[in-house]
Amino acid sequence: MGTPFLPQKGNYRNLIAYQKAECIYDITYYFSHHFLDRNDRTINQMIQAARSGKQNVAEGCAASTTSAETEIKLVNVARASLQELLIDYEDYLRVRNLIKWNVNDKNAIIARRVCAKHNESAFYRNTIQVRTDETIANIAITLIYQEDVILRKDLDRIKDDFIKHGGIREQMTKARIEYRNKR
Repeated sequence: MGTPFLPQKGNYRNLIAYQKAECIYDITYYFSHHFLDRNDRTINQMIQAARSGKQNVAEGCAASTTSAETEIKLVNVARASLQELLIDYEDYLRVRNLIKWNVNDKNAIIARRVCAKHNESAFYRNTIQVRTDETIANIAITLIYQEDVILRKDLDRIKDDFIKHGGIREQMTKARIEYRNKR
């Protein structure tokens, strides 16, 4: 028989997009509880945006077996949630007159290199313990930028797969025709 019409997709925990999203969530949880006033509504908003980024990557991966449309929608929700979170971090830095690292700043270059190498949340949970709020916010911003690139590439891949293989109905029909033709 040809390609199965329901190829099982990968485990979301193995996706770099999910791993990075988990790092962003863990950093945001720490950051919001350590640097924002406990009565500040932004705490819940930041945590929910980070959670939405992570959860929608997982849900999109789970839906990918039967629906490219749902997968695309959920990946876009993840991107949108993380953009909301990015704005919260930028607002935090701006209103406190802290520095958002310029793309060419040596700290930004180092952060991009380190963040590109590390996708395990334990690394960040340990590393941020001794960092300032300004540094942690910039690390989170760096990870969000990297995650956005990954998610945009994932969207391109999903679209290409759909164009090449069609949707679930097309795949089911093709599998059924192949089966009947072999009989």
